[in-house]
Amino acid sequence: MKTDIQIQKDVMDELKWQPFLNSSEIGVAVKHGIVTLSGIVDSFSKKLSAERAAKKVAGVKAIAEDLQIGVSPAYWRTDAEIAEAVINALKWHSVVPDDKLKVKVEDGNVTLEGEVEWAYQRDSAKSAVQHLSGVKYVFNLITIKPKLTPFELEQKISAAFRRNATVDAGKITVSTIGDKVILTGKVRSAVESDDAEDVAWEAPGVRRVVNKLTIEEPELVY
Repeated sequence: MKTDIQIQKDVMDELKWQPFLNSSEIGVAVKHGIVTLSGIVDSFSKKLSAERAAKKVAGVKAIAEDLQIGVSPAYWRTDAEIAEAVINALKWHSVVPDDKLKVKVEDGNVTLEGEVEWAYQRDSAKSAVQHLSGVKYVFNLITIKPKLTPFELEQKISAAFRRNATVDAGKITVSTIGDKVILTGKVRSAVESDDAEDVAWEAPGVRRVVNKLTIEEPELVY
């Protein structure tokens, strides 16, 4: 099992490995396998990239993120300019039904609202705008129309797990309450946990995924 010091070093090395990030802006602390990221980055997308990089490291159980976003003057935009850029980005994204969405921008924070049929459309809408200059945060309030019964959802998600090379379907249990999916069981890493959650979100009609997966400690052989 890795020590907290080893995990801290590995996370810092992974942050340095990311060309998009300035690792000197990000502080890393680790306690009992829980990684806390702190500091100031100049965009929402960098904040997400730092979190994804930390999750890749073996031994990381969870991320406690305390990164702040401070948009540099060179990238500052008025809310009206950001709103126009967001609307154009959604319009040009082929899988996003922009006519069903509403956009609100306040102090660089973008709120997306509306209703779509698939979770990937909801995620694509967020992805389309989170890298835009001046965006500090994206509140994705887009909802998804229900398409399947709870039992059908469970069956489809379980089948998708079995097809997925990065997810050990035998150790994950899927249950549903209405359009909410609950994942329980054990995974080998934070990345596998994210992959399982992504698979669940891909099912039609899913409005919420509750990820209760725990990361199992690797057994060491001496």
